[in-house]
Amino acid sequence: MGIDMRILSTWIFVACVIPLPLLSASAWEDGWPVFANGLFMLAIVFVAIATVGRLWCSLYIAGKKQQTLVVDGPYSLCRNPLYLFSLIGAIGVGLASQTLTIPLIVAASFLIYYPHIIKAEEKMLISLHGDAFRDYANKVPRFIPSFRNFKEPTSYSVSPVIFRRHCFSAIWFVWILALPVLAESLHHVKLLHAYFTLY
Repeated sequence: MGIDMRILSTWIFVACVIPLPLLSASAWEDGWPVFANGLFMLAIVFVAIATVGRLWCSLYIAGKKQQTLVVDGPYSLCRNPLYLFSLIGAIGVGLASQTLTIPLIVAASFLIYYPHIIKAEEKMLISLHGDAFRDYANKVPRFIPSFRNFKEPTSYSVSPVIFRRHCFSAIWFVWILALPVLAESLHHVKLLHAYFTLY
């Protein structure tokens, strides 16, 4: 599956999940408000980690993803840090609904869909980099970070134009974090009806 299809599939999934906080209410909000607020605070932490993490990854791969095998910085921790931080951010956005249901749906969907994408990309990287990627794969875990091989260069060359484009894709988690808050406000003033409750 090509990268364009991957992006399209991701946005289709986002479009399917977005209505959930708009059309539902959190069961924790009235019965366990401290727990509900805790979920939202955790959402902020997750989104902050994801945003900074994606920017960190983008710094290393901006303009180099196809030409160079990037093995430093976040890519020395795991082979797919961009997906890892995306998962953290997506779960964070789900937690902003002050439910456990939506982040669980997000995490399950990610774990079902993205392993196929990762394996396809690894085949492409093997075709591009051969034994260099195989050696890298033997040392660095696919998804769960390990600090054993962590390394950072003292300086690094980056394409500012490409990095700037990556910045916008990194901060969308912050923008979408406002959606559950907006939905909750519209529910309170009766401008939007909650048709069901989620835990």
